[in-house]
Amino acid sequence: MLRRMATETVDIVASLNNIRQLMKNACATRKQGFKEPLLIAVSKTKPVEMIVEAYQAGQKDFGENYVQELIQKASDEQILSKCPDIRWHFIGHLQRNKVTKLIGAPSLTVVDTVDSVKLADALNSGWEKRQLDRKLDVMLEINTSKEPNKHGIHPDQVVSIADHINARCPGLKLKGLMTIGAIEHSTNIRPNPDFVSLFACHQALCEHLRVDPSELELSMGMSEDFEHAIEMGSSQVRVGSKIFGSRVYHTITDSGDEKE
Repeated sequence: MLRRMATETVDIVASLNNIRQLMKNACATRKQGFKEPLLIAVSKTKPVEMIVEAYQAGQKDFGENYVQELIQKASDEQILSKCPDIRWHFIGHLQRNKVTKLIGAPSLTVVDTVDSVKLADALNSGWEKRQLDRKLDVMLEINTSKEPNKHGIHPDQVVSIADHINARCPGLKLKGLMTIGAIEHSTNIRPNPDFVSLFACHQALCEHLRVDPSELELSMGMSEDFEHAIEMGSSQVRVGSKIFGSRVYHTITDSGDEKE
């Protein structure tokens, strides 16, 4: 089915099939031993109908950047009835005063952007109050480019915060590490130094925790560089515009998140 957003026509099924083929091709060029990467479809600013269409084409994992938008979509009647196995990933910067709202969202599966001990504690406290029979998966966001305007922890903090989550946050499960990286690195430099940095953090953490590398996710790569990220070992990629088309940004007035 074709959807028209502004002046752009998008064939979501064809786009998904193309991304999956490109992912498969990228996997074929890398070393043996890496796990098959997960595709997270970034659906921010996109209508529920497009999410349902992607879900019906076999896509189960979706990423949202804003708390209020995720809550609205996750609670939508169409999503609840037509997408029973959907998995929501929160991939935006999370303020502690929004934790309670976020963890109440149906089918919230992963918070990708834990960047402090205080945020981990808030998520743990809120999740335990819900008394669910599963832990909340979390990823540590690493500021691999060390840009002052970027969220994320310094690579040197990875082990200490991971240890804190494992020891002090029984409601959380440390799922892995993620980074966004610098825009100029994603288009101009190979190998991408941000991916190299995250890979090194991942190796060091796995050695510290004495776990097999396959047990901790390595989330890096977006629409412009997901193939390169997979070639370098990424086990999760976040792709939005190449699936759903260019975004139509709007102002989010009641979530407290950044406005676009």
